[in-house]
Amino acid sequence: MSAGELPDLEWRKSRRSNPNGNCVELAELPDGSGVAVRNSRDPFGPALIYTPAEITAFILGARDGDFDDLLT
Repeated sequence: MSAGELPDLEWRKSRRSNPNGNCVELAELPDGSGVAVRNSRDPFGPALIYTPAEITAFILGARDGDFDDLLT
């Protein structure tokens, strides 16, 4: 889905985001059905939509270090 097709959302990004605008932004959907994810450099480009269960699993996995091997 295009991020431009979504309703007006409150997009946010990590405090650790790159100052050059290379960021991933997330926004909770207004009906609570999930979280949208987009590239901050392309705000009207594609957005991925994750269910609450999917985003919870991802965030908890990141907290647990499941993706630490991807860090450079």
